[in-house]
Order: sequence, then structure tokens, then C-alpha cells
Amino acid sequence: MTTTDSAQTPPQNAGRKAPAKDPWDLPDVSGMTVGVLGGTGDQGQGLAYRLARAGQKVIIGSRAADRARAVAEELGHGVEGADNAECARRSDIVIVAVPWEGHAKTLESLREDLTGKLVVDCVNPLGFDKKGAYALDVEEGSAAQQAAALLPDARVTAAFHHLSAVLLKDPEIDEIETDVMVLGEERDDVEIVQALAGRIPGMRGVFAGRLRNAHQVEALVANLISVNRRYKAHAGLRLTDV
Repeated sequence: MTTTDSAQTPPQNAGRKAPAKDPWDLPDVSGMTVGVLGGTGDQGQGLAYRLARAGQKVIIGSRAADRARAVAEELGHGVEGADNAECARRSDIVIVAVPWEGHAKTLESLREDLTGKLVVDCVNPLGFDKKGAYALDVEEGSAAQQAAALLPDARVTAAFHHLSAVLLKDPEIDEIETDVMVLGEERDDVEIVQALAGRIPGMRGVFAGRLRNAHQVEALVANLISVNRRYKAHAGLRLTDV
């Protein structure tokens, strides 16, 4: 009995690796609801405004639902307000933009509400003295790593650290020309956050490593504050050759 030619000849594509995925081939996130915990603060308001203005469904959260609803009405563009727990439950992606001092307590209280959610931590643990801003030491390594430790059943990423709240909230500015460094453990989650950043005109989300690298990203805000004070600016970041 003889073997056929087809059995003797290897397939044309045998041994070839599949082509690498285009790193800029990002998912469509336009139908996802974004919640912003701490959405009544400057950074939270700015992110909520920009995302809603880009057509994203946005809910801002606060400890006081009435406060959240009042701010949401001021922001317009369909933004809704709710207490933090409702905001977390109703959202697909939850941005944590609370003050560092309340970071752990807020996340601990929302552990069940954030189960299964994609959490984006943008909190910067900073201190201030007469010499200016400086990075604080965090037991877990960073705010993002603290969030991951406190929310074992959520998918924690880190992003949106280096954005000027002043620029985000300015209705006269149409584009925010800056890059957003996105960190996380799962590539699919990181790409969702990259795509979310890209919804804002002028903005680009760039993969920047795993959560263990979040400390230096958070700490860099202290340097940007120094830049802004010296040059009366609202500095952001651009990554070259990417």
C-alpha cells in the first residue's frame, strides 16, 4: 500500500507562525457604560465630561447621590449621577478617581458591587510640602496594586494618571493631545482601556506594562506638577516612535 502525494507533502503553511496581531487593532467600546467613582471631583468630572462628549454613556458616582446628580446635570451630554454603589453596579467599566486618602476605604466598601467589573485606577498617591509634590510610599507598591489586592474579583487596570483636569473640563478645547499609559495583567482588558482613551479626540492609549510598573507611572505626576508650576502649563505626555 502506498501513501498519497498529499499525505507525503506537508501543508503549504506548515511551520509558519500566525501573523502578529496589530497592537492598534482595538475593540469597539462605544456601547459600554463607564462609571466614574469620585466623579464630582475635578479629575472625575473632567474624564466624565470628555467621555460623554465623545458619545460614551457615563455615570458619575459620589458618596451623596444628590451631589452626583447635580454635577451630572452641570456636565450635560447625558451624564447621570448616582451614589457610588449604584454607579459601580450599572457600569461595565469603572474609573476610580477618588482622593488617595479615601482610596482604600472606598474600594473596600464597594468590593461586592465591583465584582466582575473592569476597574481603571487613576489615583496618584502624592504628598505636598514647601518643596512641592512628591510620591508617597504605598505598602502594596502603588494605588493600582492596592486596588487589585482589595478587589480580588475585579479586573484591575491603571490609566489616565497624567491628564490635566483644567484641559479636560474646558469646553473650548476640542482635542486633548496626549498619550495615556495603560497598565494591566490581561491584554484584553488593557486594550479595552486603550480603546476607551482613544474615544477622546487627540488622545491615545498605549500599553505600558503590568501593574507592578504602576508606581513610577503614578509618581511621575509629581514631576508634571513641577513642570506645570514652573512653566504655567498643563503638561501631558507623548511617547515617541510608537
